[in-house]
Amino acid sequence: MSETSTPAKPSALFVCVHNAGRSQMAAGFLRALSGGAVDVRSAGSMPAEQINPVAVEAMLEVGIDIRGEKPKVLEPVAVEASDAVITMGCGDACPYYPGKNYQDWELDDPAGQGIEAIRPIRDEIERRVRGLLTELGVEPVA
Repeated sequence: MSETSTPAKPSALFVCVHNAGRSQMAAGFLRALSGGAVDVRSAGSMPAEQINPVAVEAMLEVGIDIRGEKPKVLEPVAVEASDAVITMGCGDACPYYPGKNYQDWELDDPAGQGIEAIRPIRDEIERRVRGLLTELGVEPVA
């Protein structure tokens, strides 16, 4: 393995049960706000068939398009490859690896909610993602 002068990009994994709302919105914000300076992953312990269309709509309102994302199953390798692991109500489904920055964000589940209920969840996710960027030492691009 050769030594390089470029430090590895920080990486983050967002996990919620269905990987259809909160974790996808958080991943969308981190991708957009980091401008590609952070490797972003999201997954769920029991992934849904598709992303919550109202979560997609809420993100489009702030100029972030997550329509192309698909819910993915949580794999231990994704946890192992991430510097920060943010759970959003996945409980004991997350494997633990020493040395990772684990955080549990208590957020309402947007499943089955209308746009009015999802907007404050989206805005809280953005606030927390901005805090995560600071922790990772990455300047937001917007």
